[in-house]
Amino acid sequence: MKQCVPTRTQKQTGGQTRMSWYRRATTAGATYFFTIVTYRRQPILCEPLFRRELRREIETVRVKRPFVIDAWVLLPDHLHCVWTLPPGDSDYSARWAMIKRHVSLACAAQYKRPEWIAGSRRRHRESTIWQRRFWEHRIRDPQDLARHVDYVHLNPVKHGLVERVVDWTWSTFHSYRRRGDYPEEWCAGGVSVEKGEYGE
Repeated sequence: MKQCVPTRTQKQTGGQTRMSWYRRATTAGATYFFTIVTYRRQPILCEPLFRRELRREIETVRVKRPFVIDAWVLLPDHLHCVWTLPPGDSDYSARWAMIKRHVSLACAAQYKRPEWIAGSRRRHRESTIWQRRFWEHRIRDPQDLARHVDYVHLNPVKHGLVERVVDWTWSTFHSYRRRGDYPEEWCAGGVSVEKGEYGE
């Protein structure tokens, strides 16, 4: 496995290729990294129905309670993303609750598993699609942002789903690449992920 190196832009700017973008984000509100996992690690998130309903509900919630999606990757049994919230607003939990609840309702006919609903899941009226909790980390500085955005985009390679980051469809890597933040072959052929806590 090889260690991914900074892009050309990162090298030229001392590793702060996203510095100006990060400053815009922090003036708009706090930025957070999230890991959301399916219940019992069901590999369902990349299926067409689930992708459609997840996208639809995120768009609906963003109208009611705005936030910026700075990075995103969808994998079969979990997702990672980086959000920036509006000024003075840190209620990401309400947003995730709305997204998870409505996606669960929309996908219930295909994905609900009544035999898994027992004890605390019944008392909390929880679905069998999502794990109850999620991982959250508040971004501290530009380097922390870059590390977490890189982790988001490297994740499909880390889990052996593809050999090249560019080959995974459901990722904001492609938007970053079009902007010039990453070369197309960034980390092709294997990666060494920087150690840290990412909620997996």
